[in-house]
Amino acid sequence: MASSPAVVRELQRDLENQANALSKIQKDIAKNHQVRKQYTIQLGENELVLKELELLKEDSNVYKLIGPVLVKQDLAEANANVRKRIEYISAELKRLDGTLQDLEDKQNSKKESVLKLQQKIQTLQAGKSKP
Repeated sequence: MASSPAVVRELQRDLENQANALSKIQKDIAKNHQVRKQYTIQLGENELVLKELELLKEDSNVYKLIGPVLVKQDLAEANANVRKRIEYISAELKRLDGTLQDLEDKQNSKKESVLKLQQKIQTLQAGKSKP
């Protein structure tokens, strides 16, 4: 049983590495949620702009803010730009959903491996403490 403490130390090192990896995945998930939240807000704003543009008549003036200057823009062009932006944001949200699913799957597998390592260490320590 002389190798038992060495085995426990090795398992504890492995457990620490797994726990660090789990922590990194959890940070990535939080970052994903934050970015997703920003895109969701932008999507809502752009959909509102699109609704407003649809209420305008063909001959209405539309202006776009470029830096400190308002520049006149064609209504059809403004409509097309907003639709492209909505399309892009929707695609990004879909991509983020896929990434989030992958991260959650990784998180679940890491949690399982951490739990198994903890149980292994407890079993070894319990066996070691018996006379």
